Amino acid sequence: MNLALFKQMMKIHAKGMSNYAFGSAFYILLMFWLYPGIADNTGALNELLKSMPEGLVNAFNIQGGFGSMEAFISGEYYGLILPLLLSIFSIMLSTGLMARLVDQGSMSYLLSTPTTRRQVAVTQASVLSTGLLLIILVTTGAGLLGYVWFIGEKFAFNGARYIEMNVVAWMLFIAASGITFLISSVMNDEKKALGTSGFIIIGMFAFDMLGKISGSVEWLRYGSIFSLYRPSDIAAGSGDPLLASLVLLAIGLACFASGIIAFSKRDLPL
Repeated sequence: MNLALFKQMMKIHAKGMSNYAFGSAFYILLMFWLYPGIADNTGALNELLKSMPEGLVNAFNIQGGFGSMEAFISGEYYGLILPLLLSIFSIMLSTGLMARLVDQGSMSYLLSTPTTRRQVAVTQASVLSTGLLLIILVTTGAGLLGYVWFIGEKFAFNGARYIEMNVVAWMLFIAASGITFLISSVMNDEKKALGTSGFIIIGMFAFDMLGKISGSVEWLRYGSIFSLYRPSDIAAGSGDPLLASLVLLAIGLACFASGIIAFSKRDLPL
C-alpha cells in the first residue's frame, strides 16, 4: 500500500464518506427517538403485522415484530434503509476509485510515479474498506448514544445483539464492495462499471427480497449475498451471525484479491 496515496484519496473522498456516515447516524438516532412512542402501541402494531402477508413481513425483516428495541430497528433500518445506503456507497466509491481514474486518464499519472499497479489497487481497496468501517462505526456509536439519550432504563435493550447487527452489516458490505471493486478493476469505462456494479448488487438485493416474499421463487436467494444478512434473526437471538460474517468476509477478501491481481496484470488504455 502507498501511504501518501491513501491519505490523498481519503482526503478527496472524506466529504462523501462523512455525508453517508452522518446520514446513517441521523437516521438511527431518529429510530431511537421514535421508539418510546412506538412501544406504547406494540400490541396493535404486532396484530397488524399478523394480518399482513407473511412474504411481505419476511421481505422487510420484521418477523420479530416490534416487541423490543432491537426488533424495531432491525426491521425499520437494518432490514432496508442501511442495505440500500451502503449499496449505493459501495457502488459509487469503488467506481470512483478505480474505473473513473482509468476512464479520465488520471491513472496514468499515478502509475508514472514509483508506484506499482498492485500498490495502487491495494491502496484503493483500503480506502473503500476504511470508508465502510467509518460509516459502520459512526452508525454504531450513534445508536449507543441514542440509547443513552432516548431509551435509558425505560425499555430493555440488548446492546450485544445491536453490535452483532452492525458487525454483520459491515461484513455484508465488505463482500458487496469486494464485488464492485472487482468489477471496477477490470473495466475501463466508468459508466459501464457503474451500471454493471449497480445491476449486480441491487439485483442481488432484489432477488433476496423476492425470494422472501414468495416461496415459489425462494431459490433466487441462493445467488444473493444478502441471504446471509438476517438482522431480524440477530435481534431475536437466533441464527448464526458468526458463520454469516465469516462467509461474507471470505467472499469480500476473495473479490478484493481478484480485483487487485486482475488490475495488476491487464492492459490499460494509458
